Amino acid sequence: MVRRKALARCGLVLLSLWLCIQSVPISVEKAKEKPKEEDLGPPQSADTGLHYDRYLREVIEYLEKDPHFKEKLKNADMDDIKQGKLSKELDFVHHNFRTKLDELKREEMNRLRMLIKAKHDIQEGNGYTVDHQALLKQFEHLNHMNPDTFEVEDLDRLIKSATNDLENYDKDRHDEFKRYEMMKEHERRERLKKMNEEDRKKEEQHYEEMKKKHADHPRVNHPGSEDQLKEVWQEADGLDPEDFDPKTFFKMHDSNGDGFFDESELEALFTKELEKVYNPENEEDDMIEMEEERLRMREHVMNEVDTNKDRLVSLSEFMAATKKEEFYEKDEWETLDQNPFYTEEELREYEQQLVNEENDINKKSAELAKQREELEKKQEELNAQKLGLKQAMEEMERVKAQSPKADIKRKFNTSVSNLI
Repeated sequence: MVRRKALARCGLVLLSLWLCIQSVPISVEKAKEKPKEEDLGPPQSADTGLHYDRYLREVIEYLEKDPHFKEKLKNADMDDIKQGKLSKELDFVHHNFRTKLDELKREEMNRLRMLIKAKHDIQEGNGYTVDHQALLKQFEHLNHMNPDTFEVEDLDRLIKSATNDLENYDKDRHDEFKRYEMMKEHERRERLKKMNEEDRKKEEQHYEEMKKKHADHPRVNHPGSEDQLKEVWQEADGLDPEDFDPKTFFKMHDSNGDGFFDESELEALFTKELEKVYNPENEEDDMIEMEEERLRMREHVMNEVDTNKDRLVSLSEFMAATKKEEFYEKDEWETLDQNPFYTEEELREYEQQLVNEENDINKKSAELAKQREELEKKQEELNAQKLGLKQAMEEMERVKAQSPKADIKRKFNTSVSNLI
């Protein structure tokens, strides 16, 4: 997975709308490094995973360069941004930047047209019905009815699309993880069905031993609690837990120095807790489950601390959270092995879905095989017709060669040759 970096800086709330969400374990030691002089400019965004990612980032880049828009952006709140009030400020953006935005939109329109044409050609070539509505959905982040200029509606659409897509990102990841777990269990049960009684018992015993071994781990502190942060302070930062200071902790782990914890920086704080439960060298530990655990921890802290719901934790929000009762939470964090991912009924429904999909594939395969057989039969008929036509032509040539006229012509040609 790609490490996600903050897109927000100096209170630029708009950039938090499309914060990148995925991350990998990050060394907390990096939080202690001071930013280099050449790194003090605006932070660079990583790929958001959206199909219009490049267009999104380039629009942000040019809007940030306009002093008027940048000032309005600093003073805007999240509700104003989501409701499109900020988009109207586009009318006051400098002409040079508006011209560049027009160019970016035309490039994006051309990219989408080429993409749609390619998809259309592929679907037509395979005999599929083209879903035009699905293809046009790719234009939702811009106004494709006005292809030449970047207008207020384009910025409004871009903000709303990015907001909606990224707000649904966590839910999509949870759903994907759930399907992964059900598929894993389905495949395990299918393997058991193919084993004899003795091997099945051994496999079941091994499976239960691995589950028990995985569940036997040290206490996991509640993410975002005093105990959890103090453990980072002590083990990762090498500082005395008695000297723990929330403000100093925040500044040490705000690795890009922008005054916010973005989602990547938050997730980095959970690495020590995750290492108690997951080890890539252990057979019983699934690293995909570890990333789901990291996501759950980050969501929990964001729900508790991110009061303005801009997907960033400011210093003031962090400090306020350290004064709540929840900050001193002593209960152990319930890990994934203590929370069922799915019910037996959901697993049965999923397995039935797999059966239906397999039946559909088999049906389509049978139809394709039948079509191929018919095509081969028609080809054989064509080949037979071509052979018959060739034989008829040869027969005509033979008859012509044996006709009286042909015999006279041949004798005449012979006489002429003798005279010569």
